Amino acid sequence: MKSIQVGLLGVGTVGSGVFSVLQRNQSEIVRRAGRGIEIAVVADLDTARAHAAVGPAVKVVSDARAVIANPDIDIVIELIGGYGIAKQLVLEAIEAGKHVVTANKALLAVHGSEIFAAASRKGVMVGFEAAVAGGIPIIKSLREGLSANRIQWIAGIINGTTNFILSEMRDKGLDFDVVLKQAQALGYAEADPTFDIEGVDAAHKAALMSAMAFGVPVQFDKAYVEGITQLGAQDIKYAELLGYRIKLLGITKKTDKGIELRVHPTLVPNKRLIANVEGAMNAVMVHGDAVGTTLYYGKGAGSEPTASAVIADLIDIVRLHNADPAQRVPHLAFQPDAMSNAPVLSMGEVVTSYYLRLKVADEAGVLANVTSILAKAGISIDAVLQREADEVGGEGATQTDLIILTHDCVEAKMNEALSQMQVLKTVLGTIVRIRKEELA
Repeated sequence: MKSIQVGLLGVGTVGSGVFSVLQRNQSEIVRRAGRGIEIAVVADLDTARAHAAVGPAVKVVSDARAVIANPDIDIVIELIGGYGIAKQLVLEAIEAGKHVVTANKALLAVHGSEIFAAASRKGVMVGFEAAVAGGIPIIKSLREGLSANRIQWIAGIINGTTNFILSEMRDKGLDFDVVLKQAQALGYAEADPTFDIEGVDAAHKAALMSAMAFGVPVQFDKAYVEGITQLGAQDIKYAELLGYRIKLLGITKKTDKGIELRVHPTLVPNKRLIANVEGAMNAVMVHGDAVGTTLYYGKGAGSEPTASAVIADLIDIVRLHNADPAQRVPHLAFQPDAMSNAPVLSMGEVVTSYYLRLKVADEAGVLANVTSILAKAGISIDAVLQREADEVGGEGATQTDLIILTHDCVEAKMNEALSQMQVLKTVLGTIVRIRKEELA
């Protein structure tokens, strides 16, 4: 049987990995897919780089639209990235009746509803396993492996750059700015790391997982997003003393009131497996009513791990190439006419617990004043750690750190309590608030 012909748009790190893995494992792929998968045409503005990556046997062009217009191409792989030209090319490929595979989480998080609707109208598939957590097959798990379950929550380390930074801060006791420079020097962080360190990249991925878990549209614009730039080494140290580690988590939960969709630094008990995921690795926990809690761990980025996910999508498309579109797995796991309109909750409506660090005057009555405010707000305390002044500021110091862990409460109540505590004369600096999840 003739090989499926594929057009590749963008031959950077991932694109070259896709070509390499396809070449190396072609015999195994044929055994799985039932026919060969051949990259026939590559488009890249840097044609010299593209020629070097794919060799003389593959046609190289500078115009991506020439690939889409080629009648022999069955599947288009989009690895350009971004929201702009990538969106136009994906929609043009779909309109031309081509199946699409993409690793572009930003594109799908912002324009996914439009793209999936267009694909459904044309009867083609959009594969995006590589868009979330690199080589970890979390999309297939949510769409297929866990389809018997009512998913209750997902919590994931889904950005390797921030996980590397937090691991280094904990291991070496360094502040954020210092470790960020190290991460850039080692190639873990981009020259402009904003999307990573501000949590935007993780929010793109969390929005996609939320849609597949709960059968709702992709709603990145409603996600609460908070990065790691304000974290201090002392908070990581105090968390450790209390039996926790701080991770940047993408979290989505189904509640009676709606869906939580949030990304922020989070205290996680150090006995949880996900708390021990270090370096640039990714991990995702999914809790379903039938299966309980499952954990998916692996490399969240890189040439060949991401290529693994891209090629898995290619194989799926080849297997279902001639199938009735109505019998294929829906893009977002649920049938398009059965999507839910459950609202995404504002952060003020979210229920969670908290770590608070207050820089306070070292005098009598401080703790009583703080705990009184929490009690009046209906917020109960789980643990208190009060440091001796000389441990924090040295001998003769007149201020110290007060650390409080709370039980669950509505965030709006915590916001009000914090505003009252912040104006106390004995509170000497901005109160640090980090959310806490037990993930039991």
